[in-house]
Amino acid sequence: MYALRRTLTTRGASFAGSGVVLVLAGVLLGQHDVTRVGVLLLALTVASLVIVRRHGLHLEVSRSVAPGRVAIDQRSVVTVRVRNTETSATPILMAEESIDYALGDRPRFVLPALRGGVTQEVQYTVRSHTRGVHRVGPLQVRVRDPFGLTLRTAAVSGHAEVVVLPRVVPLTAGRSLGSGIGSEGSIPHMVALHGEDDQTVREYRDGDDLRRIHWPATARTGDLMVRQEDRPAKRRAVVLLDSRAEGHGGSGRSSSLEWCVTTAASVTAHLVEGAHAVHLLTADPGTDTGTRHDSTVERALDTLARVRLGGTDDMRSVLHDASALTGQGGLVVYVGGPLGDDDAHTLAALRQPGSSGVALVVEPGSFGGSRSRRRDPAANDVAEATAATLRASGWLTTVVDAATGPAEAWTSVVSSALVGAR
Repeated sequence: MYALRRTLTTRGASFAGSGVVLVLAGVLLGQHDVTRVGVLLLALTVASLVIVRRHGLHLEVSRSVAPGRVAIDQRSVVTVRVRNTETSATPILMAEESIDYALGDRPRFVLPALRGGVTQEVQYTVRSHTRGVHRVGPLQVRVRDPFGLTLRTAAVSGHAEVVVLPRVVPLTAGRSLGSGIGSEGSIPHMVALHGEDDQTVREYRDGDDLRRIHWPATARTGDLMVRQEDRPAKRRAVVLLDSRAEGHGGSGRSSSLEWCVTTAASVTAHLVEGAHAVHLLTADPGTDTGTRHDSTVERALDTLARVRLGGTDDMRSVLHDASALTGQGGLVVYVGGPLGDDDAHTLAALRQPGSSGVALVVEPGSFGGSRSRRRDPAANDVAEATAATLRASGWLTTVVDAATGPAEAWTSVVSSALVGAR
């Protein structure tokens, strides 16, 4: 009965109810014409139920999104292909796509009657003002009888994703921290595909040019040794993103987490342009170590698109894994909220002597999406304490609020480095 009630529209329920009343009234009062009208209403309702259920609605839906990775406010075209897998033709279907709220209103369209094996293709565009991985699907289909008495709905499984990358803000004055070529934190990269730990001399291999034989090393080892051509070393840069819930404030696009994600994406892209070998570390409970490590801009942006608020211990996992990357020096950049004393000292120790450390510490109390929101003095004190701990260890630090943009914060830190150098 519950399923029947859900199938009947308001008009269908009225017809069915009126039909039952008229049949009973006609029988009790002996009015055959009234009984016939009641039977007609009930027969019409039953016929409508048969019409909407004559097809099993066995549909196959596939989707493609082009492009699948987009910037904020960039449009993607979603192509939906609906195939009738039954031999009988489908009725005319009203379809509605289930999409994440951030992508806009749900697209609605009408699918014509499809013969068996026929595919119908429909396209629509989506756009998001916020970064993230947004879901498209499943498809909701509805079929209504010609009289509007019954309505059948079904959800066709299957979905796709639209990855909206974080915004990348152009940064300036980045080369004051180094041009990317030099000795600070650098390890030579060799032409041979052995990574950062290759040596400049290696054993002779078949096919090597004999003119590259290194005779002093050959005499010392007793084996033929050849020179391996170096290419300019890249400075290492490690970017740490804090995603702890307790370290951030606000919600939505005006939250401090979104500010940090945008800043981390901008700093990563900026340092890569400055010829740094950049490593982005963020918390990811789905990995074995609890930390996501990305060494290319494309992978870093994909990771940042998926960043969500996490637990208290997430940052500790990031700091632990970062120590293996910063042990040989290089630039360290921290973007996040205030830390406790122990975590702040652990972060401070990541900067090696002769290397640079940059910390952009957000003040969570200033983020909330309302201009009238007052700053929390206690939260500000904690942010200042974290900045003071890092500053005492030689870090370049600044405390930022909701009114400070990523480019402004980065410029202020780099400017302080220039002043100190003079």
